[in-house]
Amino acid sequence: MSFVKVGSLAKLPPGSVMEVHVGDGTYAVCNARGEVHAVDGICPHAGGPLGQGTLHGTTLVCPWHAWEFDCRAQGDGVILAKFPTKIEGDDIFIDVS
Repeated sequence: MSFVKVGSLAKLPPGSVMEVHVGDGTYAVCNARGEVHAVDGICPHAGGPLGQGTLHGTTLVCPWHAWEFDCRAQGDGVILAKFPTKIEGDDIFIDVS
């Protein structure tokens, strides 16, 4: 696995989401109740930027048409691709390989 630093916990408090770019990829990194998750950052509905959406519990809401996804990449409905994360100190890393 090849982890890449994408941000800090100080800038991603619980209940928030951020958009990150690694190479040609766009990812949504969510802090859901203190657990950090990384998923595909492009909404499969109309290409909306999920990392610019809102987070309600574990529900990630697309800012364009309010489509909802579980940021843990589980449950019923459309499941987003999920990427491994790790925290080292205040740094957030994701593995997009």
